[in-house]
Amino acid sequence: MKVYTVGQVNRYLANLLDQDYLLQRIFIKGEISNCKYHSMGHIYFSLKDETGSMPCVMFKGNQAAGLGFRLEDGQAVVIEGQIRIYEKDARVNLYAKKIRLDGDGAGKLHVLYEQLKQKLFEEGLFDFERKKEIPKFPKKVGIVTASTGAAIQDICNIAKRRNPYVELILYPAKVQGEGAAATIARGIRVLDGMGLDTIIIGRGGGSIEDLWAFNEEIVARAIADAKTPIISGTGHETDNTIADYAADLRAPTPSAAAELAIPDVMTTLRKLQDLRDSLDRHMTGRINVLRSGLESYRVRLEHKGPAGKLEQQRLRLAQMSELLHGRMRQRTEQTERQYAELDGAIRLAMQRKYEQTKQRAAILAERLHGLSPTAKLVGGFGYITKDEQPVRSVKELKAEDEICIRLHDGTAKARVV
Repeated sequence: MKVYTVGQVNRYLANLLDQDYLLQRIFIKGEISNCKYHSMGHIYFSLKDETGSMPCVMFKGNQAAGLGFRLEDGQAVVIEGQIRIYEKDARVNLYAKKIRLDGDGAGKLHVLYEQLKQKLFEEGLFDFERKKEIPKFPKKVGIVTASTGAAIQDICNIAKRRNPYVELILYPAKVQGEGAAATIARGIRVLDGMGLDTIIIGRGGGSIEDLWAFNEEIVARAIADAKTPIISGTGHETDNTIADYAADLRAPTPSAAAELAIPDVMTTLRKLQDLRDSLDRHMTGRINVLRSGLESYRVRLEHKGPAGKLEQQRLRLAQMSELLHGRMRQRTEQTERQYAELDGAIRLAMQRKYEQTKQRAAILAERLHGLSPTAKLVGGFGYITKDEQPVRSVKELKAEDEICIRLHDGTAKARVV
């Protein structure tokens, strides 16, 4: 048998109350009694009706925004607050955030609000088992709100900044006044039939009367019947509507609803790019280090291994080959110079011999010309041939013979008579 301490039990009870969704923001009506203003500025009092009473406290920090009159015994009020347990003595307290006088329109609306909330809660419309998971990476997001106003503008700006690739589809609904609840419910049904990923409903802040369309039963049931996950972002952070309880996810404002519906892909992409750049730098540095080590091992291996020795022999062979080619070039150049010198000498000797021979030939030709028969034809002499044989005597000729007479400047044919 396990035995607990008083503190453990009180802490357990406190945790139970803190985890109760309905007790985090609750509206309770009753009559003020035992009201005391503490020297620290806090107000301690009891809220009672004909069936019982509850200890309450309103801290100084909540009075500026949540209390517009002086609280006194006997006042009929509607209190908005949170029910928690004071662990020291296990006393349940109502911590008031806002207090309004009962009997006005707002007070009546609060009563209707609480009645409808309790009714739908008992039907299970707010059960967590009914809540649908919000898609992490939606492609199409529907919006049910007024076509003009800050809410739609804020949603569009946030979507553009976080993920400009998401398609936004607006159903322009009336969000305040007569018939507003019907148009909101109709918008939910229309967008639910379009196969979207997520639907956002909501509007900017205002009084309970301004937000009342989102407290209507028709809107709550349209949300519950929808197959598409719905995020409700209505009013300011301190405002809670029936639509917030029925929705799959509640956001404090329309802007917050957009942030919950649309992931910040651009920031994620930038982070991924930064991580990729960092990884690239790390890998490049690591590769360079390994490459440097590998190069060092390669050089050592080439120097000491068979390949290194073979390379040294190749280098030595190349040096010897270059030396041999150099010597061969020198020898060739020397031989070419000697050849050129001999060629010049031979050409000069041949030229001289040619001149001598030419001169001697000229002399011999002159002599031969002097001895030539044709040289004597000048001065009226001629050279007679018959059948290309020289005629030495007239006895060798007879009538009608054709003869050829060669003179010094040509030939002539004649017939013997």
